[in-house]
Amino acid sequence: MGTTLRPAAFGKLRYLVVDDVDSFRLSMRTMLSSCGAEKIELASGAKQAIDYCSYNKVDILLCDYNFGDDRNGQQILEELRFRKLLSHTAVFMMITAETSRHMVLAARDCQPDAYLAKPINRAVLHTRLSSLLQQREALLPINRELDRHNYEKAVALCLQAQKTQPRYNTWLLKTLGDLYFRLGELDQAESIYNDTLISRDIPWALLGRCRVLLAKGKGEDSVLDLQRLVNSNPDCMEAYDLLAEGLATMGNPVQSQQILEAAVQHSPNALLRQKKLALQAEMNADMESAVKAWRRTVSLSQHSIHESPDHYLALSSALADLSESADSNLDKSSSPQVTAAQIKEANTTLAAMEKRFTNEANLSIRSRILRCRLLAAEGCLADSQALLDKVRQELTPVPPTISADTEIDYAKALFLLNSKEEAKNRLAQLAHRYRSDADIQRKVESLLDEPVGFRQKLQARSLNHEAIDDFQNNRIDEAIGGFSAALKIVPDQIALNLNLIQVILKRHKSLEQEPEMAVLCRSALERLSSLQESHSQFERYSALKERVEALLP
Repeated sequence: MGTTLRPAAFGKLRYLVVDDVDSFRLSMRTMLSSCGAEKIELASGAKQAIDYCSYNKVDILLCDYNFGDDRNGQQILEELRFRKLLSHTAVFMMITAETSRHMVLAARDCQPDAYLAKPINRAVLHTRLSSLLQQREALLPINRELDRHNYEKAVALCLQAQKTQPRYNTWLLKTLGDLYFRLGELDQAESIYNDTLISRDIPWALLGRCRVLLAKGKGEDSVLDLQRLVNSNPDCMEAYDLLAEGLATMGNPVQSQQILEAAVQHSPNALLRQKKLALQAEMNADMESAVKAWRRTVSLSQHSIHESPDHYLALSSALADLSESADSNLDKSSSPQVTAAQIKEANTTLAAMEKRFTNEANLSIRSRILRCRLLAAEGCLADSQALLDKVRQELTPVPPTISADTEIDYAKALFLLNSKEEAKNRLAQLAHRYRSDADIQRKVESLLDEPVGFRQKLQARSLNHEAIDDFQNNRIDEAIGGFSAALKIVPDQIALNLNLIQVILKRHKSLEQEPEMAVLCRSALERLSSLQESHSQFERYSALKERVEALLP
């Protein structure tokens, strides 16, 4: 097969050129026409391009990257893919003078079919398009089945094409591996990747095998290979994502965050990766890092299909966490000026959200709940309580349309303003309503365990870790003291209470002769008396409770 196509091959396809420079659009139309293209449409910006694709089939889309204040080429491609306006049979070519590594790495996440650097001429355009259209024609039956989500048929066509289209064997192997994975045929997928890796390490095959290993529960093997892949191919951003996922799955959340931080430092313009980092940092109670990542997420989401009021709310909430915990005894770096700046940014973010999203349900109530927390952080407790009382009227009884995130925000405000029993009751109702949602259950348990500012959480966790170390090294008295000190900060933390009971039982075989230890055990059990059977720690609680009761008169 030759490297160029006859004009007739170009003439049967539909083209869309997207560029904000009139002269370039006209130049592209002239060059495409000279190649044999006939059906050529022009668009000057993102909205016009996306509107056209919403109502018309496009085979070849040639798009600039930089559109000034409008959506960029990456965001256009992102939206077309998200809204399924660009089929697998279509070709998307980024034609741009913007060639920075950050742009290329971010755009690569959306997988354009090709890049072409400006300035270009007719010969270069014809050669690149010829190659892409030859591949499109050869693989058209497979891509049609992918558009139809008929993956079994696509697999069969790939296997046939390996015999008739050996030129595209790499594409076929990659597609087969992905299809087997989607179909849950993990052994077949792993076989594809292992066969490809026999001669040498190929990034896409190594990445695919790691994904399969992780799905099979072989996290340790997957993580080792992914670390090697990241070191040898630092531009393979998907490897960072999968490595972070693997580390989190294996119970290494701090390392997972570190990998995501390395990824966003290498490629800072990927919105969804910044969001992953923000969420992981929040889970690790690293609120300074969470604020930075949410701030970047909000910035990158401008004009993006992934823009959401949740990003603004998350940034405001993280800033509220920082401002609420600005206690000189816990954070020597905080100051009234820093706290004031955090509160101001949070309020500004909420105002921007309210202006940007005017018809979203629950936004007004969530915004006012966050303002309760911000007023309290400013020391305006009376104003905060007055606003909370108004919110309470709207949320009592529980509205059927209220979101889980709104309930979580409300509970935080209640805890902050010392309405602890109301907060616990709301969270208990929330846990019951979402009893099959593991993520909501985790959030509820976390808030009930540690309804304090994040710096207090960190202090309690530090004391807990030190006490565990003391326990493992048979320093029992020190361990009892450490767990007791941590419980003064978060008295309802379930694992801490159970840890205290367990360490006391190791040292003291008869609680009758140790009244002080007996009181500690009784108090811990009393704090856990309302623990639900569905809680992950309930079995441990029941076993320790039986042991304590057997030792007490």
